[in-house]
Amino acid sequence: MTTQDFKRKLAAILSADVKGYSRLMGDDEASTVRTLTAYREIMDALIRQYRGRVVDSPGDNLLAEFSSVVDAVQCAVEIQEELKARNAELPEKRKMEFRIGINLGDVVEDGDRIYGDGVNVAARLESLAEEGGVCISGTAFDQVENKLSLGYESWGEQAVKNIEKPVRVYRVLMDPENAGKVIGERRASSRRWHRVALAVMAVLAAGALALAIRSFYLRSAPPPEEVGTEETPALELPDEPSIAVLPFVNMTEDPKQEYFSDGVTEEIITGLSKVPKLFVIARNSTFTYKGKPVKVRQVGRELGVRYVLEGSVRKAGEQVRISTQLIDATTGHHLWAERYDRNLKDIFAIQDEITKNIITALQVELREGEEARVYGRGTDNLDAYLKLLQGREHSNRFNREGNILARQMYEEAVDLDPKYAVAYLRLSATHLMDLIYGSSKSPQWSLEQAEELTKKALALDDSLAEAYSFLGRIYLVKRHYEEAISEGEKAVELDPNSAFAHAALAFTLHFAGRIEESIGLYKKAIRLNPIPRSWYLTGLASSYRMMGRYGEAIALYKKVLHSNPDHLLAHMGLASVYSLLGREEEARAEAEEVLRIDPKFSLDRLSSSLLYKNRADTELVLDSLRKAGLK
Repeated sequence: MTTQDFKRKLAAILSADVKGYSRLMGDDEASTVRTLTAYREIMDALIRQYRGRVVDSPGDNLLAEFSSVVDAVQCAVEIQEELKARNAELPEKRKMEFRIGINLGDVVEDGDRIYGDGVNVAARLESLAEEGGVCISGTAFDQVENKLSLGYESWGEQAVKNIEKPVRVYRVLMDPENAGKVIGERRASSRRWHRVALAVMAVLAAGALALAIRSFYLRSAPPPEEVGTEETPALELPDEPSIAVLPFVNMTEDPKQEYFSDGVTEEIITGLSKVPKLFVIARNSTFTYKGKPVKVRQVGRELGVRYVLEGSVRKAGEQVRISTQLIDATTGHHLWAERYDRNLKDIFAIQDEITKNIITALQVELREGEEARVYGRGTDNLDAYLKLLQGREHSNRFNREGNILARQMYEEAVDLDPKYAVAYLRLSATHLMDLIYGSSKSPQWSLEQAEELTKKALALDDSLAEAYSFLGRIYLVKRHYEEAISEGEKAVELDPNSAFAHAALAFTLHFAGRIEESIGLYKKAIRLNPIPRSWYLTGLASSYRMMGRYGEAIALYKKVLHSNPDHLLAHMGLASVYSLLGREEEARAEAEEVLRIDPKFSLDRLSSSLLYKNRADTELVLDSLRKAGLK
């Protein structure tokens, strides 16, 4: 079509589809069609009532446009409330629940059809929404925030398929009790998280555990450092063959299958990271490139690796196609490329084959006993494995609802395979997240459940490095320093490429008084995870402070604040360092920032969370903050 054939306009786009439509059709096609037809009539009528227009409605999908975002959101909420009432009359297995996404964006109009990113973003938001829920973009939120009796929960910026820039996402809170609330805004999130974490610390005297839980399981928070540019100085290549596995692209038409392509990526990273003769970049760093156009040479420079693996996944029914290519990032040359067209039940064999091909291409030989550890995943039960991946997707929503759904998935995985060690470990994480989200009815019980499930996982598979890291954290909270160090050392030995294992052990050594050793481990962790979690940086900065290396500590704390100006620990760290340096004015300015972020901050509460073995170390920190003006 030519430019004379269409015009552009700004519109509010509503995209909806049915959760679990294929299952409903498979169970009872006739009943599903009847229910869909009836529900479609309700939706069409409400869309007309709110001055909207149905653009298209293929299968279980519906696309509509409105001239007003307020109308679109009101319509979506009323649709969900009406369908909820109708579903209450149906058996559980026959309920038909829609997910709705709304975006305000520029669209191309061609006759009765509309196209463009404005439409695509709405479709991606719909895929993020929960069944019976509504997600809206930041552009839509800006128009309705104070105009409707609704609440909203910020999910921050989300990278979505085929959209170049991340999209701000908000979940609509439809309960009347949430009217007027905006939960989880980015700049407020640091304050909210920290108040919750400090409350848990006071109850459990376990602040270090809370911080470790958050950093280990909250894979996407806080935001990572910005990805560099072509001018970013290249990191020095390690002596070992080094590789970064980029997130495999989900080529399936259904964006709900994103969890599967992410799972394939993570399994390959996990397998490779257990090879001592390789240097493997952490998942957290490589996933910062998800959904973004990347240049392999640039990735090699920014992550400091020679090799990069790219891939894509297409899943259709019981068939799966995985395409991979291994590239030398220093030259841009392809070392090998392979396509696997197999039955879904062969997914474990495909992942192992890809891992073996990489190891062979990089000319690495496995020692006796390493092969079983590299290729072992703890289950051959495909259904249990898929439940685990779905649970991980829910966990990555980083909210109470996601945690509840994740626990259900992990419990189902355990039911399907009672010997699935990783499923027990993930299940333990949901009990810890109850503490972080403030949803635990008994913090002590939740902690005990987490410890019990972690030990259960290790009883089934004593090669789980992350389980040892976590158990080490629990021992640290109990102030069993030698046991904590021993567990941390086991984790590093089992998974020499685990950035988390190195950082977790560094954290333990810091509090045990072995500060200089902690510095080396933090540096190793950051090299393995070049776009690191902020707690890696604040941890290293704190070790520099305790060693009197104040200039290096200040630089790191400021680096954290560059990405997150409301990072409480970074402001506390600067207040402490400036106080130790006698720079009173700067120390007091940082203390004011601490109180701005957490007006209820107190040194008494902080004291209970400082797990230093040596009382003198605790007093050094508290005295420096007291001199900065904190009480």
